[in-house]
Amino acid sequence: MSVEKKAHAASGWAMLLVVFAGFALSTVAFVYSIIGLAEADKYGLMTPPWAIAMLIAGIVGWLVFSVLANGFFTLQPGQARVCVLFGDYKGTVRDEGLRWANPFYSRGLGTSNSSDSGMAEISEGGMNFSFGKKKNAHGSKISVRARTLNGERLKVNDKMGNPIEIATVVVWRVADTAKALFDVDDYESYVSMVTETALRHVASLYAYDHMADDDENANTITLRTNIEEVSEALKSELSRKLAVAGVEVDDARLTHLAYAQEIAQAMLRRQQAEAVIAARKKIVEGAVSMVDMAVEMLAEGGNIELDDERKAQMASNLMVVLCGDSDAQPVLNTGSLY
Repeated sequence: MSVEKKAHAASGWAMLLVVFAGFALSTVAFVYSIIGLAEADKYGLMTPPWAIAMLIAGIVGWLVFSVLANGFFTLQPGQARVCVLFGDYKGTVRDEGLRWANPFYSRGLGTSNSSDSGMAEISEGGMNFSFGKKKNAHGSKISVRARTLNGERLKVNDKMGNPIEIATVVVWRVADTAKALFDVDDYESYVSMVTETALRHVASLYAYDHMADDDENANTITLRTNIEEVSEALKSELSRKLAVAGVEVDDARLTHLAYAQEIAQAMLRRQQAEAVIAARKKIVEGAVSMVDMAVEMLAEGGNIELDDERKAQMASNLMVVLCGDSDAQPVLNTGSLY
């Protein structure tokens, strides 16, 4: 596997003065050689050797400094340039500003889906993948800034086999430029594909909710109630798989989680039933405690004596009043108690 090496590029300002001075001297030599050749032709004299030498020096100087001028490049904060000399990786320059390096360093690294310029720049915005030709205007530059991948909604099966819809957003950056460019064919597409497969794998490890899990204690990790744990598991999975491409994952979060459309209504009714049962259980527990308290308070007073049958009837009436959905309509007995 490739490993990033640090390369040094000289300051471009000093080399800029050298190139300008070289072009100026070459131009002066060329002009004086033309003047010398013109005077010799005008007066019918022998061509002076110095004129020929200056002509050759002027032409060679223009060619040499034209080649040297191709070594200039600029780097903004968060950018790096990968230096490849005739197929041999020499290192990565991360110094900012105007720089100058070997003009024979490759300016196009030739990815599989790049344009004819063969450039390898990542867009600075969001991850908009296109599998046709793309334009890269910075040659062998590569962005090492943090960027996001907003994944599409995927339909997967959870641990219990229920179809769910899930989506994620991943914040990632290129940490090793050598691995990103040389160990995978196209690291942008690689990040997209690995994110999808990792999300499918993590979603299949957990149930959507506790009611869909066999654990009666409801202590297992689920997709809906344990977002932090699931996100951490997804980040670990992505970090492990994307390390081969020199990509570092800063964060991974779920942005969408829901049952698939074909079972959403059934699961909604199930959730409603669970909520109704839980509410009824709470109401019954409260009603039983109130009935028990009422019976005990009546017995403690000593003014009213109830046999077991009357106690059971009173408890039944109180339970109906306390647990009913609608207001109770009492029936008054104006006769004797019996």
